[in-house]
Amino acid sequence: MSVALGALLVLLPGVVVDHDLAGASVDARDRLKAVSDVRTTLLQAIGGLVVLFGAYATWRQLRVSQDGLRATQEGYVTDRFSRAIDQLGSDKTDVRIGGLHALWRIAEHSARDREAILSILAAYLRTHLPWPPADPETVPGTAPGAEAHINDVAPLEVRMADAQVALTGLGVLLLHPREQSWLNLGVTDLRRADCDGLWLPEVNLDRSCMEGAGLYHANLTQSSLVSVNLRHADLTTAIVRRARLVGADLRGAKLVETDLRDADFTEADLREANLRKADASGTVLRGADLRLADLRGADLSAADLHEARLTGALTSEHTRWPPAFDPATAGVVPTEDPGPEPSPLLQPPGITHQYPPLRSLP
Repeated sequence: MSVALGALLVLLPGVVVDHDLAGASVDARDRLKAVSDVRTTLLQAIGGLVVLFGAYATWRQLRVSQDGLRATQEGYVTDRFSRAIDQLGSDKTDVRIGGLHALWRIAEHSARDREAILSILAAYLRTHLPWPPADPETVPGTAPGAEAHINDVAPLEVRMADAQVALTGLGVLLLHPREQSWLNLGVTDLRRADCDGLWLPEVNLDRSCMEGAGLYHANLTQSSLVSVNLRHADLTTAIVRRARLVGADLRGAKLVETDLRDADFTEADLREANLRKADASGTVLRGADLRLADLRGADLSAADLHEARLTGALTSEHTRWPPAFDPATAGVVPTEDPGPEPSPLLQPPGITHQYPPLRSLP
């Protein structure tokens, strides 16, 4: 190869110069300079080709290395995923929590595995927290029965810490955009669950029990909560826009400064609920029961109040009503506005909070 290249550099420049001169007579020194210039150009071209070939070889080697590294990483992720799934079947709570945290970490770093892990976490909650729960007398160690008073039910983080970890993981991972539009958490026992600040948009929670759950500043946009039990739940400053709460039980729930715009509360039970300063503009409240509810400062403009019951509901001069709606004939009780709302940081922690009995209980 080197001999051929040397011959090319020695012979070809002279041939090129003689071809260009076409038999014309030139001085020997000029011909020698022309031959030298052609040889220099050839050397530069060959050098450029060598550089390009080296760059191509380096790029190919880098691609091979990247493919190998990717395969190694995928194998590592697969191994971690398998071990985490195995941990979920352990009879030890701390081992299950470790498996759930491992899945959470994998989902944060592997977008391709996120959808599968979201489905696994949702299935974990549905299978470990069915509603209604098993009878504790026949199945020892299960959650308090469905008829237990909410003050006798321990917070979810106490009675089933692994389930609270799974729920928190879901609420954090759902901050990321996802391909599937719905996640199924229906018919689950989420009594006194800590959902503060979690994102649960487009989640199916139909017929679940979320009595006493903390949903402060949670995002439930476009979620389905049909026939859900939200008695005593704290949804202060939560976002419930375009959510479906048809037939939901929200007796004694806190919806202070909550965004309820365009939500559907048809036939919902909102007796004794606190909706102070809630934004319920455009909310559907057809046939809803709002007796004894606190509506002071609430924005109900453009709300659908057809056949809604409002006897004994508290209102103030800052309560906004739909056009042509006469609150006086609805039986509301005008009173003074409560003023600024206290900071939620000053409220007693949910783990010790005792819920007062509802006056509207049968």
